[in-house]
Amino acid sequence: MIEAVSCGGVVIHKGKILLLYKNHNGKYVGWVLPKGTLESGENYKQTALREVKEEASVTAKIIKYVGKIQYNFQGAEDFIHKTVHWYLMGSNNFYFKPQEEEHFVDGGYYKFHEAYHLLKFHDERQIMKKAYYEYVDLKRSKDWNNRVYK
Repeated sequence: MIEAVSCGGVVIHKGKILLLYKNHNGKYVGWVLPKGTLESGENYKQTALREVKEEASVTAKIIKYVGKIQYNFQGAEDFIHKTVHWYLMGSNNFYFKPQEEEHFVDGGYYKFHEAYHLLKFHDERQIMKKAYYEYVDLKRSKDWNNRVYK
């Protein structure tokens, strides 16, 4: 079994969550959160920020770590055990541009209930839910605006 690590972000602006739509060779892949593989010399935070920037052209700021998810899948030659570390992030506008090279063809910022139903993977729905509740708590305590871009 091969061990792999990725990092990503639950990016929120004005209560809406960034999702990307992936379509590979005309096949539905689905709505996902931005994430990608840890590169040599990077820490988890750097990877998460880089992947959000590369996949969505969004400059985000990390607010806090929200957890990890793990899953297994069949790779080309072996099983892969993947760990994905997730961060709650804020952005200062709704701008995004999906990365075509990674087969992202659409995206946008969605209300929580919309994003929850759009996301393809159960584990991403759960991590998005956890991040969103953290966001709500920070908004309620007036700490959100102190932590994101103004």
